[in-house]
Amino acid sequence: MNPNFDLGPDLQALIARADHALSRTLPAEDRSPTELHRAMRYAVLGGGKRLRPLLVYAAGHALGEDGPGLDAPACAVELIHAYSLVHDDLPAMDDDDMRRGRPTCHIVFGEAMAILAGDALQALAFELLAHDRHVAGRGLDMLRTLGRACGAEGMAGGQALDLAAVGHKLSLAELEHMHACKTGALIRASVRLGALAADADDEMLNALDRYAHAVGLAFQVRDDILDVEGESAVIGKTAGKDAAADKPTFPSIIGADASRARLEELTAGALEAIAPLGARGALLERLALYAARRHH
Repeated sequence: MNPNFDLGPDLQALIARADHALSRTLPAEDRSPTELHRAMRYAVLGGGKRLRPLLVYAAGHALGEDGPGLDAPACAVELIHAYSLVHDDLPAMDDDDMRRGRPTCHIVFGEAMAILAGDALQALAFELLAHDRHVAGRGLDMLRTLGRACGAEGMAGGQALDLAAVGHKLSLAELEHMHACKTGALIRASVRLGALAADADDEMLNALDRYAHAVGLAFQVRDDILDVEGESAVIGKTAGKDAAADKPTFPSIIGADASRARLEELTAGALEAIAPLGARGALLERLALYAARRHH
């Protein structure tokens, strides 16, 4: 695998588009309550891979949609992702003091303000989808998709399973189920939101869901490998933290070599699912490869 996998100028341009939309969506720092708004902007705008917004845009592009109707769902999934990171980093959860190469939100703003910032980001995500005129026709489907992805059957449920798994030996199936909820649910929602914005039919929605399920798991397998092999300064968070916390990971359960093999298998499955798109799926293909080959 190429450790310096490059997203390319077209995906970099979409990152810039997402960043601009996010900056415009978030409340200004000088609006009251200023400390809360500062914390929200700090949590969202301080870097990040923007994989989830990219998946929204790429799914829309693959189905012929490139208009402003993609911006609200792209922002919404990133706001949810940012809120989850703020809460995950809290002492009561993963207790981490570094995220995206800088101090975590609660280190800078205090635990109480970090909790409020996460709460406000989650609320803003749903408000954005509910009120954006460009997604009015599929707004209810989008709200349902996002709500399911971050609730008890998705991200929050996966985090609960993760907390309960500390110090326990999970099977590979149990580990994959946990991460399909914790990490994969929001990735699947990202792809589905982009497809809904493009009025995809059920057959295409199912194919893209298979793609997103594989990409979500591949992303987590790569994360677990980086936790073992990466350096904190490169990956932007504390390396080795999962092992130190006795959390089950792919390398700890099936070993490093089998983890890399599983990563390749998942990536191949993702590419197979979008093969009928042909050249229209080029951005989705590159994002699947990026999820598996990134070095941070």
